[in-house]
Amino acid sequence: MVLSEEPAAGAREDGAEEGAQARGGALEAFGDSAETRELLGRLRAVFGDRAAQEGALERFRVIMDKYQEQPHLLDPHLEWMMDLLLDIVQDKTSPGDLVHLAFKFLYIITKVRGYKAFLRLFPHEVADVQPVLDMFTHQNPKDHETWETRYMLLLWLSMTCLIPFDFSRLDGNLLTQRGQVRMSIMDRILQIAESYLVVSDKARDAAAVLVSKFVTRPDVKQKKMAGFLDWSLCTLARSSFQTIEGVIAMDGTLQALAQIFKHGKREDCLPYAATVLACLDGCRLPDSNQTLLRKLGVKLVQRLGLTFLKPKVAKWRYQRGCRSLAANLQLCAQSQTGPQMRAKTPDSDADDDDVPEEVESVIEQLLVGLKDKDTIVRWSAAKGIGRMAGRLPKELADDVVGSVLDCFSFQETDNAWHGGCLALAELGRRGLLLPSRLADGAVEGSSEVSEQENDGIKPLKTLCAKDSGRRWPVVAVILKALTYEEKRGACSVGANVRDAACYVCWAFARAYEPQELKPFVAEISSALVIAAVFDRNVTCRRAASAAFQENVGRQGTFPHGIDILTTADYFAVGNRSNCFLVISMFIAGFPEYTRPMVDHLVAKKINHWDGVIRELSAKALGNLAQRAPEYSATHVFPRLLSMTRSPDLHTRHGAVLACAEVAHSLSRLAVQEDRPVVDDLDEKVVQGLKQIHQQLYDRQLYRGLGGELMRQAVCVLIENLSLSKMPFRGDAVIDGWQWLINDTLRNLHLISSHSKQQIKEAAVSALAALCSEYRMEEPGEADPAWQEELIKQYLAELQSPEEMTRCGFSLALGALPGFVLKGKLQQVLAGLRAVTHISPEDLSFAESRRDALKAIARICQTVGVKAEGSPDEVVCRENISQIYCTLLDCLSDYTTDSRGDVGAWVREAAMTSLMDLTLLLGRDQPELLEARVCERVMCCVAQQASEKIDRVRAHAAHVFMALLHSDGPPIPHLPHRGDLQELFPRSDVASVNWNAPSQAFPRITRLLGLPAYRYHVLLGLAVSVGGLTESTVRCSTQSLFEYMKGIQDDPQALEGFGGTLLQVFEDNLLNDRVSVPLLKTLDQMLANGCFDIFTTEENHPFCVRLLALCKEEIKKSKDVQKLRSSIGVFCGMVQFPGDVRRKVLLQLFLLLCHPFPMIRKTTASQVYEMVLTYSSVVGMDVLDEVMAVLSSTAWDSELPLVRGQRNRLCDLLGVPRPQLVPKPSAC
Repeated sequence: MVLSEEPAAGAREDGAEEGAQARGGALEAFGDSAETRELLGRLRAVFGDRAAQEGALERFRVIMDKYQEQPHLLDPHLEWMMDLLLDIVQDKTSPGDLVHLAFKFLYIITKVRGYKAFLRLFPHEVADVQPVLDMFTHQNPKDHETWETRYMLLLWLSMTCLIPFDFSRLDGNLLTQRGQVRMSIMDRILQIAESYLVVSDKARDAAAVLVSKFVTRPDVKQKKMAGFLDWSLCTLARSSFQTIEGVIAMDGTLQALAQIFKHGKREDCLPYAATVLACLDGCRLPDSNQTLLRKLGVKLVQRLGLTFLKPKVAKWRYQRGCRSLAANLQLCAQSQTGPQMRAKTPDSDADDDDVPEEVESVIEQLLVGLKDKDTIVRWSAAKGIGRMAGRLPKELADDVVGSVLDCFSFQETDNAWHGGCLALAELGRRGLLLPSRLADGAVEGSSEVSEQENDGIKPLKTLCAKDSGRRWPVVAVILKALTYEEKRGACSVGANVRDAACYVCWAFARAYEPQELKPFVAEISSALVIAAVFDRNVTCRRAASAAFQENVGRQGTFPHGIDILTTADYFAVGNRSNCFLVISMFIAGFPEYTRPMVDHLVAKKINHWDGVIRELSAKALGNLAQRAPEYSATHVFPRLLSMTRSPDLHTRHGAVLACAEVAHSLSRLAVQEDRPVVDDLDEKVVQGLKQIHQQLYDRQLYRGLGGELMRQAVCVLIENLSLSKMPFRGDAVIDGWQWLINDTLRNLHLISSHSKQQIKEAAVSALAALCSEYRMEEPGEADPAWQEELIKQYLAELQSPEEMTRCGFSLALGALPGFVLKGKLQQVLAGLRAVTHISPEDLSFAESRRDALKAIARICQTVGVKAEGSPDEVVCRENISQIYCTLLDCLSDYTTDSRGDVGAWVREAAMTSLMDLTLLLGRDQPELLEARVCERVMCCVAQQASEKIDRVRAHAAHVFMALLHSDGPPIPHLPHRGDLQELFPRSDVASVNWNAPSQAFPRITRLLGLPAYRYHVLLGLAVSVGGLTESTVRCSTQSLFEYMKGIQDDPQALEGFGGTLLQVFEDNLLNDRVSVPLLKTLDQMLANGCFDIFTTEENHPFCVRLLALCKEEIKKSKDVQKLRSSIGVFCGMVQFPGDVRRKVLLQLFLLLCHPFPMIRKTTASQVYEMVLTYSSVVGMDVLDEVMAVLSSTAWDSELPLVRGQRNRLCDLLGVPRPQLVPKPSAC
């Protein structure tokens, strides 16, 4: 919600934000004027063509919708648009449907601009009354296709009602020739209005506008107002809001009554107000579940209340003097004049005792409306409260304020709080909330008498009844509303309350002099800063930022206002993490805001129901501890430690996280100042931190769903306390922490899926920090017994039947510091290597294989590289080959299960590990890199970069480019390094989006020209070209064909390509992951003439070998997809002359009698296309007969019938008939 009318103060003016504003649709003028004029000008031409008519209408909607947020830009053009459309309407020769079309266009304009701005442009001369009335005779209220026509006609008629002549002058002689009385114009208009007030379409709204303008005319009100009001009240009395018809009737009637009492003169409406109010009370609208009816009820009630009270400007209202922003910004320490109050005249409250009794009922209903469940009702009630209070005497208005403040009881719902905030904002905006109410509720001159309350509402009869002991500080109430939040089930309510409270602060900034708000500046500024930075809801943060900006501009008294606004502007507070972790640190640099922010986090956010907010709050509290270290150590820590013992799970979780972050923050500060961290902390605090784990363990709070949160929080605590170097070395708590980490990793499979990853990472990080700080007995040495036991235990867990247990302990081994791995490296690597192997029992354990690979890479980074070192201590010549072998083998993991290609996780981890290890060796020990290994690494990564999954392809390209353009020394032995650097310049690292197939494949296919990479790239491309994803198939196919086109004139290159392609096929025979898409790839390549050069030679080795491979692939296959793909390949191979063609035709004829009817039909269809494409296959003398057999035979019929036709084709084409092979008889 943008509260201010000005742009956010301090908004950055860089290009990014200017672009954002431009994209927001900020237009300068109606730029579609010419097209709109053309559209409207050719309506007669498109009429009759249904498609053109609909197209013009839709185009006009699109144009108008662009101006929904800036409709004022249409104002200079409304007149000519209306003239063009009304020319059609007023033309007697225009067909009815064309008139309806014109009215549809008029309605679209009205919808965008609003009928009020559009209404005055309707012709409203005396001569227009009768034609408009005559148009209604042709309208059918039940025709749902033409409701726009009726809506616009009613608006037009309402405008003609403003002519300054008595309608009776237009009637003439009402007697007809037959002696019958003709209905007068006045009666006709009233009849039309009453009939359309009860229709179910939008014409009902226009009818209410018509009534308000017609019934309030001087000549009509005398004759028709009483009758119409009687009809309206009867309609309300006999209608029920429990039926659809009743709701429609009540809606139209309430709209009409509200409009009458809004636009009519008070002296005309006052005689009927009490009766209407009594009828409205009988309708019991607050009990309706129809939001619109309740809103209209509140709207009518407030209009009735304003009718009871004389229109006047309250003499007692607060009036602010200077409203210049420039003057307020210049206020520093200068004194200002006091609030300017208009002097009371002797007769200012002369009519105080003339308040009618009905006003009490009106105020009561409005106060009830403030608590309604729907926002629009509460908003209408708040505006009503403001309008009514402006006409009441001072004492009674203050009574109303007191009743509004009753909404802020903690027994009330969030609806009441929201309504109360809206009402306070309205009262403040109108100057009806006197400055004396800001601090307390006492009013000068108020006497203490007994008060009677009716549902918390003070009767207005007791004019000055006040309880001097009961004070309602408005500012205190608003401060509570700024942080209002109530938990409801799994979420909370209160965002609308906080948003409305920001609106109140915005309104107060405009309403009061700076001196009036000066006593509350510290509280309000801190509360708005807290809301702008720490609120969970982005709309509330932005509303608070806008309110803060308004106060800085209007009041000029907020501390460091401009500095804060430049950082916490409307756009900056849109990112929640940025607010909690960055902006909060900047604002906390100003002492006025530091402690309030810290206190708010501890009191409101650490125990928040949203786990993300608790985590962000803990980190923010840790950051702020550096701004107020003494306060954090002496005041915050004791409160947090007491909260760790809370029975509430969220409080406990947030408090443990906050203890961890604050302790670590204070330790970093102590390190910077070169002093022990315990100097800042009390002994009780240190002991409290140490006892957190034991207290939770003793209370069994690590179990169940809540245990997941507490395990994660305590692991974070362990990590941070270890990093803080707390003096716990040798303490029993270390063993307790170790037990918790081990138990958590061992039971990961019992943890809910959404928490597994976070808890696993927290436990592994905690283990690394714990071992580094507390398990080193001597520099670089661990306790041998403990080390032996830990490694043995963790290696045993790697064989667990639970995948998550393997994951956890794999990562745990990878996180161990170097001194723990010393002497155990071979053992650990062997255990992790075993996890990466695929066996039938753990085929789907892709996550454990992924994590084992991550652990291997991390261990290599930890222990380092030394060529001649011990294989039990470092990566060296003896173990490097085995490590590379493990990583490279995992690049062939294509495991799939119900989750899809889960092997992709393993391949990504393997590529990352290969990159890290290779870069490490290239930097420290390049002599360990063998040419064979480097070539295999680059080729395998290139293969992954050409495959079909976008994420894997992008990651592989990143690894490939990182190895090619390493920041350190160049990686040795890269095949074709020079060519690679030319094909893939360093600029491609940042400029190319490798996720996009259109950018990736044209670059990857360049590698086909390098012999070392051709096999692997072709293997990957085959899977992509024959894949399923349209964008991948299209881009990879185009790139492959472009490459093939470039080598058509180079027989040697084409021979090499063909040989590599067949080698890929041969190596992946019966591997459906490759062979099926490869057959599709071959089909496309043959169809596009990629191997036309081979057709000049009979029985070319490429064709012969390809035919043999295809036959072997489909032999005894029942895979329909594979068989259908092979049919296309066989049909494409018919173009090769010699014995190959005859053998291919034989294979096709065999497929024509395949047991699967689908295969037979597909074969026949593709053979038919083949005969048309390759005319040389069939002689002209038998072509027609062959085509007839293929097209007329029902190939899905019984096999004996199909076989006869197949044999006929064999005879026609000179192919030997296939012979049935009898099955061997059982002995």
